[in-house]
Amino acid sequence: MSDKKRVTVSTLMEMKRGQQKISMLTAYDFSFAQQVDGVGTDVVLVGDSLGMVIQGKETTIPVTMDEMVYHTQAVGRGLKRALLLADLPFMSYATPDEGLRNAGRLMKEGGAQMVKLEGGADQVGTVELLVSRNIPVCAHLGLQPQSVHRLGGYKVQGREKETAQQMIADAVALEQAGASMLVLECVPSMLAAEITAALQIPVIGIGAGVGCDGQVLVLYDMLGITGGQVPRFVKNFMEESGSVAEALSAYVSAVQQKQFPTEAESFS
Repeated sequence: MSDKKRVTVSTLMEMKRGQQKISMLTAYDFSFAQQVDGVGTDVVLVGDSLGMVIQGKETTIPVTMDEMVYHTQAVGRGLKRALLLADLPFMSYATPDEGLRNAGRLMKEGGAQMVKLEGGADQVGTVELLVSRNIPVCAHLGLQPQSVHRLGGYKVQGREKETAQQMIADAVALEQAGASMLVLECVPSMLAAEITAALQIPVIGIGAGVGCDGQVLVLYDMLGITGGQVPRFVKNFMEESGSVAEALSAYVSAVQQKQFPTEAESFS
């Protein structure tokens, strides 16, 4: 989509129905938000991944609500077109009421237009409550970074028949609860494509194959400025670009043309 009309939840639903791929990137500050928005990215995610790529922490778990509100405000000032999505950080939605209070902060103080939370059927009550209060929700299944200690590390999820079936059931339950979008992280491509086909809401993949309705990457990863080991599902778009703007444009184009991810950035 090349026009400058503001992207909304309805826009994303129309894109899914029209089989137009949705591009999403993270951003954590005003300057990068302007760049990401300017190349036509559809959704900008203020991820709790800021704990790792901005603050240098080992996981996303220490990120606070105040930090998420602060960064969401900064990113929002840089956007003119993209929908602004923000993560609810670890333990900010341990109960539905806590989730409602903190989602309200991200919307009212931060300016978010949608909030994202991790978890399956156990989060149905929270999703239902948020949606009943007019807060759009993006769910997150597969590898859930806030659960990294329980999962025993950053591993592909859904390879076993039982866990795959549970993920499908969770996805359907979250959609029925009112979620407006779903992120699938580190999920086998065939399973992700099956879930995408089963849902009416857009499904965004990160390490989940080209069969999803759209793709998301951490900005610092796809620009090649993340220190240490980079996940296999990442492509460095700066390697073949002369500027940040060119790299961002190349990413959006690759998503739209179904050229990213390839099998090299996917799991079986």
